[in-house]
Amino acid sequence: MQLKQIPRDALLKPLQAVSGIVERRHTLPILANVLLEQADGKLYVTATDLEMQITAHSELAGKEKQATTVAARKLQDLLRALPDDAQLTIDGAANRMTIRAGRSRFNLQALPASDYPRIGVGTDQVQALTLPQREFRGLLKSAEFAMAQQDIRYYLNGMLLVIAKGSLQAVATDGHRLSWASIPIDGDYQRQEVILPRKTVLELSKLLQDVDDPLTLDILANQVRFRFANIELVSKVVDGKFPDYNRVIPTTNTKRIAFERTELLGALQRAAILSNEKFRGVRLVLAQDQLRIICTNSEQEEAEEELEVAYKGDALDVGFNINYLLDVLQNMAMERVEVAFGDANSSALVTVPERDDYKYVVMPMRI
Repeated sequence: MQLKQIPRDALLKPLQAVSGIVERRHTLPILANVLLEQADGKLYVTATDLEMQITAHSELAGKEKQATTVAARKLQDLLRALPDDAQLTIDGAANRMTIRAGRSRFNLQALPASDYPRIGVGTDQVQALTLPQREFRGLLKSAEFAMAQQDIRYYLNGMLLVIAKGSLQAVATDGHRLSWASIPIDGDYQRQEVILPRKTVLELSKLLQDVDDPLTLDILANQVRFRFANIELVSKVVDGKFPDYNRVIPTTNTKRIAFERTELLGALQRAAILSNEKFRGVRLVLAQDQLRIICTNSEQEEAEEELEVAYKGDALDVGFNINYLLDVLQNMAMERVEVAFGDANSSALVTVPERDDYKYVVMPMRI
């Protein structure tokens, strides 16, 4: 591969977009590499972990088709260490790549592009929809924190996307809490459900920008493809049946209290400092016009916060994992939240006043 006098960022920016999924320790050494391809006046950079594949490109003069693979981390570290205005000359042979920039010269090991294991993208498209990056990124952020991490129920280690008539919904649960969010979409779509793997969701959250530029989501037979800016991300979907999330969303909780989100978040953050490091329990004690937030730990230290609330109902003393309450408040953008309680053995429901596009359910715990 020969490239002359290309700006550093023409290679670094697409490389940074794809290198997040490169795993250093892998049974296939070539998976630590990225695929560099020049074609049609563009420089394409591709990375894969065999479950997901990301390709990013930059504009580059020259029509010659050429390709090689090189270690992703080393290349990225080298490019970052060069001056911003560096001009690169790349000379690649069968198993070596030489990069020159000014008086700097680096020799890297290369592997043949023909050995790179690309994911074949299906041609049997089921549905496609286009929406602003900002909206889809916000949808992911609203639910991703509730995904399970290493649950034996593998379908919980991801996020359910539901395409319905007039809405796109995201659902995530780890069995202890559940986050459901919805955004409106234009178009007459068939109802469809796909489970995105956890790693795919987190990578999309990093790559998507808070802009109104379009994102195209293609639902394929057993894959999803996201195209936005100069990036294409293809991912396998999780093969499994997501639980019926509607069954766990409480509908009869009558003890409703509205809070300023930042006020409740601050009180919980302060109380959490003295919570038990292992169990992370917090007691919420509700009485006439007040809510007490109480945390204790194994050293018999105690934190108590008291908030004034507009509440006239029955008293309640209920326990929760404080991390689950902090997570939802830190990931919501709205200024006011409403929490609806049942009894001491019932899940709490967090919503946004006068809106029906977000619901968060958290199960109680014994303290």
